[in-house]
Amino acid sequence: MKILNKYILKSFLVPFFATFFIILFVLIMQALWLQFDKIAGKGIGLVIIFKFLGYIALMMAPTALPIAILLSSIMALGNLAENYEFAAIKSAGISLQRFIRPLVVLMFVLSGLNFLFLNYVFPYASLKSKNLVYNMKMKEPGLALVAGTFNTEIPGYSIKFEEKYGENDNLLKNVLIYKLKNTINNIDITAKKGEIISEEGSRYLTLVLNDGFYYEHDLGKRKTLEKRKRVPFTKAHFDEYKVNIDVSSIGNFDPDDVKYKTGKEMLSLNQLDYYIDSLDSPYRNFINNKSLRLYKTIRGNQLVKDTVPNSELKLPILENFDKKNKLLVIENAHTLAQGNIDNIKSFKGTLKDKQKVINAYNVEYHKRIAFSLACLVLFFIGTPLGSIIRKGGFGLPMIMAIVIFVIYFFISTLGKNMAETNTISPILGGWLATIVLLPFGMLLMIRATNDKGIFDMNAFLQPITNFINKIFKLDKK
Repeated sequence: MKILNKYILKSFLVPFFATFFIILFVLIMQALWLQFDKIAGKGIGLVIIFKFLGYIALMMAPTALPIAILLSSIMALGNLAENYEFAAIKSAGISLQRFIRPLVVLMFVLSGLNFLFLNYVFPYASLKSKNLVYNMKMKEPGLALVAGTFNTEIPGYSIKFEEKYGENDNLLKNVLIYKLKNTINNIDITAKKGEIISEEGSRYLTLVLNDGFYYEHDLGKRKTLEKRKRVPFTKAHFDEYKVNIDVSSIGNFDPDDVKYKTGKEMLSLNQLDYYIDSLDSPYRNFINNKSLRLYKTIRGNQLVKDTVPNSELKLPILENFDKKNKLLVIENAHTLAQGNIDNIKSFKGTLKDKQKVINAYNVEYHKRIAFSLACLVLFFIGTPLGSIIRKGGFGLPMIMAIVIFVIYFFISTLGKNMAETNTISPILGGWLATIVLLPFGMLLMIRATNDKGIFDMNAFLQPITNFINKIFKLDKK
């Protein structure tokens, strides 16, 4: 049995390591391609690029591991079945479950390893990669500016432009700049064209603007609307205007600073649990305060049973008023009700946004654990599938592995989105893919043990054939 155990382990490990590194390489290249336009030709050294790829590799390893296990299990069992080695093992009285027992032990080890990666290495690599991106932006500050959105990473400024163009992507079209002072916007600058000028190592980024307007209004400490209407206002047109921006703070990234570790990808399970609790308490207080405010707004606290004891008021209450006062009561009630409805609608949107954030962290927590067990689940799908299809190599097994993992990924994404929108619970959202595919793996294992195919076509077609034969027999009579 020791020889058999070594043989099955060797049959699995050889394709496993090959497929793991191939899949990991593909995922790294895909991630690099998405960042290629931000890196190429920006004067960023090879050391930084390879360091960035190293962090990407650590982040992609937990994803590549389940795919490699699925593919290699189909290939290993498919090769054994195709060469009739699996049939010989069965004829010796060794069942499929006994035959793959060493691989099951290995899957538990790999699942534990995947869990450790997801809990410790993945958050660390995510944080370090973000740090490196910040450093690359410091190397080339123009990278911090993205077209089509307000760029707020540079303290004191909010910058938006329509597009980047030019040989070095340093020319801008339709620029809008808000200069902030104590989070208050008091200077607006618009320009039809702009140019980014920066020197390596310089702490300043210069924007040369052409054909635009400069607006300035001194809000100061004026808080009331009437006082703000009377503040001095300046408007001027310019042909060329230079804005020198201090970008030294872009590179001031402290990995230990908690404000940079609020992204769910950069937190371990213990940190996620702590962060969920820290979000849940303000969320409950928000609900309680809003409900109490609504209760007081509709004057529910003033409602007392038998407010006017022994009253001779008629029912319905409107019958106690004349026509003019009836209209007044109805209008007041309608205004109050409409105001409360609008308040509830606005509260509903805010409530959903807050709940979505909490659900996102909850889903991430459970998804980490579920994805750790994906190695085991996909193994129990791939192993019987390989023995059933009896095909080795990279052809059919590769196609089937991709299809199965795409289904797993689709269900996992569906569960995540449904949980974030509060359609299902975050626990179910995180475990949905595992819950759906685990019974499928068990069914395949049962059919492979009993030497049956994936789907018995005869069992499906025989009733139809019998029915058609009966009809033709009746016609002949």
